[in-house]
Amino acid sequence: MSLIPKRGTVYVVDDDEAVRDSVQWLLEGQDFRVRCFESAEVFLARYDPREVACLIVDIRMDGMSGLELQDRLLERKSPLPIAFITGHGDVPLAVDTMKKGAMDFIQKPFKEEQLVPLVERMLEQARALFTEHQQAASRDALLAKLTGREAQVLERIVAGRLNKQIADDLGISIKTVEAHRANIMEKLGANTVADLLKIALGQNAPKA
Repeated sequence: MSLIPKRGTVYVVDDDEAVRDSVQWLLEGQDFRVRCFESAEVFLARYDPREVACLIVDIRMDGMSGLELQDRLLERKSPLPIAFITGHGDVPLAVDTMKKGAMDFIQKPFKEEQLVPLVERMLEQARALFTEHQQAASRDALLAKLTGREAQVLERIVAGRLNKQIADDLGISIKTVEAHRANIMEKLGANTVADLLKIALGQNAPKA
């Protein structure tokens, strides 16, 4: 049965060429896009955080270890889902990586039936995180259209303040508040106050 090509990239970081080749062969056979790196340092230099991707990395490598790479990515606030390749004695270390957010670990030698479902799960998470990021960026772009005064009015609408209360808060007339509300609704593409609240609270930002 032929599979629909997956969206997203699987990064494989391992200093053992045989392991890299094995993982690449297994995953490309399942229509995944795979990019291999012989060290964590090379991967970090080429990693594009805008790509929908996941990372499979050996826990122990010459130079920067997989653990150190995870720490570097956490410092960068990278949303990249990570799974570790471990040797037999590395399970306690792997447990520590999962406490820091790694999705899973697989022990060598690993099989296709272990690897493929894990990669599918990681890419599913990567797509969800990417969508969240896009929605947040879209929301930020919409809110950036507001003037300072409109932002103040919106903040009070979200807090549940009535027009008269907003007018009193800001020392302006009710008519001015109404005009600001109309401008805010138009700029944010909101048809109702409920729409406005969803956008302001980041629950349903429309595409920019």
